[in-house]
Amino acid sequence: MLRILRNGVFGLALLSGLFAAAPPASAAYPDRPVHWMIGFAAGGPVDIVARIMAQWLSDHLGQQFIVENRAGSGGNIAAGAAINAAPDGYTLLFVAPNNAISTSLYKKLPFDFLRDTTPVASIMQLTNMLVVSNAMPVKTVQEFIDYCRANPGKISFASSGNGTSVHMSAELFKVMTKCDMVHVPYRGSAIAFPDIISNKVQLIFDNLPSALEQSKGGNVRALGVTSPQRWPTVPDVPAIAETVPGFESVGFYGISAPKGTPPEIVEILNKAVGEALKDPKLVARLAETGGIPRPMTPAEFGKLVADETEKWRKVVEFAGVSVD
Repeated sequence: MLRILRNGVFGLALLSGLFAAAPPASAAYPDRPVHWMIGFAAGGPVDIVARIMAQWLSDHLGQQFIVENRAGSGGNIAAGAAINAAPDGYTLLFVAPNNAISTSLYKKLPFDFLRDTTPVASIMQLTNMLVVSNAMPVKTVQEFIDYCRANPGKISFASSGNGTSVHMSAELFKVMTKCDMVHVPYRGSAIAFPDIISNKVQLIFDNLPSALEQSKGGNVRALGVTSPQRWPTVPDVPAIAETVPGFESVGFYGISAPKGTPPEIVEILNKAVGEALKDPKLVARLAETGGIPRPMTPAEFGKLVADETEKWRKVVEFAGVSVD
């Protein structure tokens, strides 16, 4: 009897040891495709950077990272889809200034972005660029301001949607320069550019990746960047602040997940993004888009998003705009 009990205890101890030694479920993450929600149309700046990063993650984590474009409502359709997904690491959200802006700009959002998401990783910092149709008779920011003031209400600016940094950069510019312009929102800047090129809409303060591509191709004319100083990757383009002191709109790209996503999975993803941002080939590709890599811990990225939310709340109030 004693031998049976002893054997039983030994067996339980062995089983206990096996269970204790078993790796957590997240150790195998990811073991199936990961869906990455993007709030804007394919071909735009967010989409371009997301696909560069998704390919790297697919190649290095052994599972496909699938970019899903859920365009509309200034990126809030994608945000809502991600927030309502299972918090298991298999649905992620591409985060940009629009998520920080929407918190104060939209009055009836069905979610609280800071409360309902888990920060994962920062990808890069970037600026916006003011580009105009080649048909516009202006070549500098000051010439544009003068032309705009001489033609109040006759100039239209495109955006990638209400509540994007593309939209709010223009609203801030309007207030600070007393330029009367009409807003024309699109479901992504890639969709807007044909109308800018044809001069149906005269300008856009677009994220640098697509604005730079269009200006390099000669399709539009670059007048200035929205960073407080000239941007390192486009030093020949003046900062708008050189003409409009105090003007600033600097953006960020990153990744968040639904609230409750296991911290082990967040750490795996954060580490992977950090490794990606050390890869010379990937960094070179981001540089082509005008972006500057900016790796952060999840906590640091969460603080950045919170700080940006407060910053843009002040801009929204200053510009006096809102969306129901």
